[in-house]
Amino acid sequence: MTGDMLSQEEIDALLRGESTPEDTTKTEDVVHSVEDYLDEIQRDAIGELGNISFGSSATALSTLLNQKVEITTPSVSIIDNARLEEEFPHPYAAIRVKYTEGFSGVNILVIKQSDATIIADLMLGGDGTNPAEEMDEIHLSAIQEAMNQMMGSAATSMSSIFNKRVDISPPSVDLMNISEGEGTTNIPQHNLLVKVAFQLKIGTLIDSEIMQVLPIEFARNLVRDLLVEGESDQEKTNSEPPLVENKPEVSTNNSRNVDSSYDKKEVVESNDSLHVNNPRPQPNVQPATFADFDEVETPSYGTKNLDMLLDIPLQVTVELGRTNRSVKDILELGAGSVIELDKLAGEPVDILVNSRLIAKGEVVVIDENFGVRVTDIVSKSDRLKKLN
Repeated sequence: MTGDMLSQEEIDALLRGESTPEDTTKTEDVVHSVEDYLDEIQRDAIGELGNISFGSSATALSTLLNQKVEITTPSVSIIDNARLEEEFPHPYAAIRVKYTEGFSGVNILVIKQSDATIIADLMLGGDGTNPAEEMDEIHLSAIQEAMNQMMGSAATSMSSIFNKRVDISPPSVDLMNISEGEGTTNIPQHNLLVKVAFQLKIGTLIDSEIMQVLPIEFARNLVRDLLVEGESDQEKTNSEPPLVENKPEVSTNNSRNVDSSYDKKEVVESNDSLHVNNPRPQPNVQPATFADFDEVETPSYGTKNLDMLLDIPLQVTVELGRTNRSVKDILELGAGSVIELDKLAGEPVDILVNSRLIAKGEVVVIDENFGVRVTDIVSKSDRLKKLN
């Protein structure tokens, strides 16, 4: 194109229905605006869903990491699947969950790998200040569990919002580096995707971003179900009969003007005459008398009631010892691992009935089976109290 004039080649191309090279360049450089695909109500609804869901997720993550976790109000945008490298220029960890009940769709959580290694280090008992440079299988399992807790809390919140059961599949984690063509299998293969970005702060260790990516049709379905649920709640509210306040009826007689002082006097006189003609009977008040407790014979129901309970089965457990271990220690367990308990060799073991301590004893062998010889037992009254 020269100035405002079209060349003959461009005119011929337009007549044949072909796009000019300039038009092709413009098509490739199109930037999708969220306003073109989601109206203001839909954007606000998606943002509010994310705000409520990830608010509960922040609480779950804070408990899990023992750190203060803040997730700010999200921003909603549209991204093109063909331009993912521009949206995710760094190495990321992509966590994919699929809704198995309540909805039909997938949800992707995207977080920087550097942030994921800090979360994994906290999960494995570290302080997050010296995380691993690369994520191995143990770190992936730890970040998978953290995201599983977050998405489980989010699903619970969505169940309350939509008033129906919402359940998800166990999440799958993949390391994503789009510039090198790695880890894109978790991203939904749809042309347009909705990105809901949250500002994530974990103590003084992380001040970054966590993103939720979902297909645009799935996002629209969530908004539609949310609006339908809101309308049904409004209809229920409107269908309820209005509360009517019971007020005494007041009759007004404007046919004559009566002196108010006369009316009061007449009412008082009529009430006095009513009390005089129909006196109320006075109640007969007497002091309360009680029998002496020592003279009352109480039947012995204790033995009879206990006999009724003697056939109830109880679970007897012998506890050799206990110990506390971190998630890292548990993940490193394998065949041949030795777990040290909190009791010394030869120390009496605990005998519990329905998880209540009843006695102590020593381990013995009877033929080919283990047994416990009771060495110390609490009194019958204490045992009954522990069974309550």
